Amino acid sequence: MTGKTDISKDLAFLDGKRGEMTAKLKEWCALNTGSANLDGLAAMRAVLAEAFAGLGADVETVPSAPQQVVAADGAVIEKPVGDCLRIVKRPQAPVRVLLAGHMDTVFGAGHPFQSVRMIDDDTMNAPGGADMKGGILVMLYALMAVERSHLAERIGFEVILNADEEIGSPGSSAILHEAAGRAQFACVYEPAMPDGKLAGARKGSGNYSAVFSGRAAHAGRDHASGRNAVVAAAAFACAVDALTGARAGMTVNVARIDGGGPNNVVPDSAVVRFNIRVEKPEDAEFADNEIRRMIADADKCEGYAAHVHGGFARPPKPMTRELEAFFNALKDCGVELGLDIGWKSTGGVCDGNNIAAAGIPVIDTLGARGGDIHSASEFVKLDSLEERARLSALLLLRIAAGDIPNPGARLR
Repeated sequence: MTGKTDISKDLAFLDGKRGEMTAKLKEWCALNTGSANLDGLAAMRAVLAEAFAGLGADVETVPSAPQQVVAADGAVIEKPVGDCLRIVKRPQAPVRVLLAGHMDTVFGAGHPFQSVRMIDDDTMNAPGGADMKGGILVMLYALMAVERSHLAERIGFEVILNADEEIGSPGSSAILHEAAGRAQFACVYEPAMPDGKLAGARKGSGNYSAVFSGRAAHAGRDHASGRNAVVAAAAFACAVDALTGARAGMTVNVARIDGGGPNNVVPDSAVVRFNIRVEKPEDAEFADNEIRRMIADADKCEGYAAHVHGGFARPPKPMTRELEAFFNALKDCGVELGLDIGWKSTGGVCDGNNIAAAGIPVIDTLGARGGDIHSASEFVKLDSLEERARLSALLLLRIAAGDIPNPGARLR
């Protein structure tokens, strides 16, 4: 391209890599890495450590914090989650990027979806094929191309591969936030949509557990002295559901109520579990304040106690001016490769929300094209493995060459 650095030889490394990448993806997808399968995640972490060690970078395991969970009886307990893999090279380079992905899937060790199946020559049905072992593979090969480039010394990278993204990254969010503070911009390898579109702005997501305590009593002899926690929980569920639409784009999903027992006992405990999605940071604050106000009102009722656990672990990711410029730069790279890169807003969330909240622009659907994720029909388009690796490598090398302005340089 006229006026731009010739990096065609750097990208030539990726020519013909589809077969090699497909074989590796099949091996990775054969390992069960459900978020609760700590042994499977440890095995996957070892496989990834060996694969990324070929970049000549520093590779280390970073312990994740335990997850706090509200049990059915309202008690808060801690559960261990899988540890992170961190890969770092040239942290003092003039261009510094954070690349992130997750090794866990929604398919636990007991889930029936465990095997790899070819649907056609270009489509593979596999647990985590698109979400997001295929994305990690795209990331790896893009970095392999970068490392073979004459521009490699200009770009430093930090990779965080976590093992708890599918449960909200409770143990790794602080690790990602710290890594974002060392970077100028970020790339996350969630799957692109089947047609290649990316996620642009993302809603924020808050997960809550509202715990209600009442007073047990015999349902026949002493009903009046009882305080029914299930009824209190149901009333709260209706009230919080009514927040849907209170702000533009705000939705509430009451997902589950735990509590109750024999028909002849007034239940004394219940837990309401719900999710809230919002478009703007101020809407998240509004929703959180409303929830806590309702809980405080419930807690004042005679014979009852109420408290809430949780919050907005995934802040909204709006389309800022810096992020839009980053997307337009990626679109230009797509044009160079004959790809039409588009994007649209989504209600889904990922680690890109948390990284953006740290103050750097992030594109978070740079992985393989695929669809039907979180179901046994999950598929990945194999031609997109090489395609998307080439797109990421070109983006990073154009930024390193100065052909594209550094998306976050002025923010650091």
